[in-house]
This record gives sequence, structure tokens and C-alpha cells, in this order.
Amino acid sequence: MKSILVATTDATIVENFYELLSLDYRVDQANSRKECFEKFEIHRYEFTFIDLFLLKDSSSDKISNSYQKALQPFWHIFPTAQIIILCLQDQIREAVKIVKIGASNYLTTPVNPHELKHVMESTDETTLFQSELDYLRDQFWQDDSLEIVRTNSKQMRQVFEKIRSVASTKATVLLFGETGVGKGVIAKLIHRHSDRNDQPFIHVHCGAIPDSLLESELFGHEKGAFTGANRRKLGRFEIAKRGTIFLDEVGTMTHSAQIKLLQVLQDKVFQRVGGETMIEVDTRIIAATNHDLRKMCEVGEFRSDLYYRLSVFPIKIPSLKERIEDIEILSEALLTHLSDLHLKDIHSIHPAVTEAMREYSWPGNVRELENIIERAYILETSSILTPESFPEELFDLDIPKTKVLLDPSLTLAEMRRTNLEHIERQYLKELLTLHQGKINRTAESAGISTRQLHKLLTKYKIRKEEFKNIMYRQK
Repeated sequence: MKSILVATTDATIVENFYELLSLDYRVDQANSRKECFEKFEIHRYEFTFIDLFLLKDSSSDKISNSYQKALQPFWHIFPTAQIIILCLQDQIREAVKIVKIGASNYLTTPVNPHELKHVMESTDETTLFQSELDYLRDQFWQDDSLEIVRTNSKQMRQVFEKIRSVASTKATVLLFGETGVGKGVIAKLIHRHSDRNDQPFIHVHCGAIPDSLLESELFGHEKGAFTGANRRKLGRFEIAKRGTIFLDEVGTMTHSAQIKLLQVLQDKVFQRVGGETMIEVDTRIIAATNHDLRKMCEVGEFRSDLYYRLSVFPIKIPSLKERIEDIEILSEALLTHLSDLHLKDIHSIHPAVTEAMREYSWPGNVRELENIIERAYILETSSILTPESFPEELFDLDIPKTKVLLDPSLTLAEMRRTNLEHIERQYLKELLTLHQGKINRTAESAGISTRQLHKLLTKYKIRKEEFKNIMYRQK
């Protein structure tokens, strides 16, 4: 039977739902957001009706930010949750604002049977339409790119949407973001899904080429153009003819090279170093930088006219810390890739490592994640990546297992329950690790029955299989 969740402290509203829907749906009730999250961990609801009152946060100055913050944990647990706001007639305007920031719909109270049916049907239709649209959009991605575009991050979904829009055009793209976020991967993804995908993709790291040689590398040179130029050399722009050239760290280019690049963008022509002939170019340009080019323009380090030519279609790539919800997806993809290269059978990561990775600041972004997982993979001797195989600095910022979690928005009773659950969850994980997932020994150490232990593992969504064949890490 399908399930719905009604989150409200108004017993009359809950009774209405029971009367109207109990024959077709299992109706669950929650009296607070905290209780909603607990039920979300156990069940998947077709619809979740939440009283607007429960979403309000008096400590927030901006109402929209308050509601968005309140809804975010629901989508974190269940990304496709259909959330319908329950509101009074005089709260409709406020409910509409919540719908605009992500809620599926709203329903006024007292509940009208016809309105309830209409809201549920229209929400179903919207969900179906979105699923069909997502399916059609997914056909855009080549099979070998499907792993790359998997994400739970709203910011990364926006990045992939922009790639869908711009890939088939001739527009110049500027990628910007911190070092190690994967700008090179995104550039290849754009090329792979463009109508130039059967032509060359040429990657030029501008910062790695000496200033004196950069122009020659990009545009080529004629014989005798300078000392050591013993023959004509084709530049990367000629080699990339009808394809894509990726100018990585474009902010490091010399002023002379910037002028020539500007000419390419404006007139689609260039000259080799030491040459006089104008060479036409038909090359898609994708540039990337980890610098603030606007500020560089202000201080005269980068040409503003070139900046505006390059940033026809800018795309910001979020840091790994900004897309922490993708840690598991990225780690899984890296493990699969490493397993294809090596003969080891390592299929998952210890929960303590995953928790530490969520708390780590990731200064090196995705590149750092790749490095530490590959290192751990090489060192690991069991079927799961354990804490011993990772560098100690990963755990320096790890949350102490007995740390008290403080949230002023909770009541004292809720705070007690939250911290007791947090300690209980960590305690069970430690015991399972110590006993390598053996239920009988874990239950004996905890002083409870195996039946009680199974109930707790179900409550906290802990899988005993994740703790088998691993060594206990002394704290």
C-alpha cells in the first residue's frame, strides 16, 4: 500500500486525511520536523503534507531562506520527495512562495476532498511530466558520460543543464572554480557532446608553458623566427582545426599572447610567430581559470576586452565542499575505476571514513579525493577501505563520537533524544566494527538481545555487512 505523511499538530487535519485516504493510502502522522526526518529514514512517502507552521523559523530574518533551510533536509534524505504545504486561506501567498523555492504544491485547510484530489492528481501529473523530461534529457548524454553526470548536488545539476544548453553551439565557454574541481573533465564533456566530437580536443595548460614559448605553442612559428626555430612548427590552434581547444589557466597568459588570442576570437584569424600570412581558424574555445579575471582586469593584469570575449557563456564549477552530498557517488565511481585497473576486490568504504570525508574541508577538491582513495586502495588488504589506509589529516576534523550536538531550535526533550540517538548510533557502529559485523557478539557486548539489536540497526539504517572482515581501529 502507498504511504503519505501528514506533519501537523492539528489532530482535526489528521482525522480528515484518515477519513478521505485511509482506504487507498497508509496515513502516517508526525508532530514535528524532527519526527518527519525519523519517518523519512524508514519509509518512502508518495506525498508529504507539512503544516506551514512547522516550517517557520523565527530566528531567520529572511522568510524564503528560512523555508528553504527547513525543506533542505527532506530532499537530502529523499531527493524526489513530493512536499505539499498545508496552510490557512490567509497564508496562501506565503505558501506560494514556498512552492517557488521547491515545494510541489499547497493545500488549504480545513481540507476539502475535491481540492485534495485535485492537488494530488496535479502533483502526480507534474512528477510524471518531469520524469519523462528527465528521461529525454538523459538521452543527451553519451553512454561513457553517464557516470560523470551522476549527482545529488543541486549546483552540479545546474552545471550539467548549462552544458546541455551550450554543448551544441559554437559559443566560447569560460569555466571557473578552485583548483582540482574538475574543469578539464567538464571541458571534455562539452566537447564530447558537441557537433565537433569527431575532431581533435587539444588541452593547453597555459601556466605550465614558459612565457617565451607560449605564443609559439599556441600559434606556431616559421623557420628562423627566433634562435632555435630550425623548421616551421604548427601551433595548437592549427592542430585543433574544426575541433576544440581547451585553454587551462588562461589567466596566466602573457599580454602579447592575450592580444593574439583576442584577434582569434574577434576575427577568426592569427599569424604564426615570425610569419606574415593570416591563417583562418575554425576552432571552438573553452577557457578555464581559478583566478578572479574581473579583479585582474581592474589591476591591468588581464585585458578586459579579452575577458568579455571569453566569458560569453560562463560556468562556475562548485568546490567539493559545496557538493558534499556527492562524496559517496564520486567515491563509488573511483572504486569502480580502480577495480577495473587492478585485481583487488574492494567494493565499499568504512562508515567512519565516509563520515570523516563529509566533515573534511577538501582544499584539493575532487583531485584530492581521487588521490587519497587511490592511495587507500593500494594500501588496503581487506574488501573494504578502512580508516587505517587513509591519511591521518582526514580524521583531524572528524566529529568526536561523544560530541554533544547543539541546536537551539529544538526543545530540551528533542535535544536529549537527538543526542541519545547520536551516541547510540555511534556506539553500535563501534561495536560492529570491533566484532566485524557479528550480530551475536555485538548484542552480547551491548547487553541486549539479537532481536533488539536488529531493530536498532533497522532504525539507524546500519548494515552489518559493511563491518565484516575489517580491523578495529583503536582510538
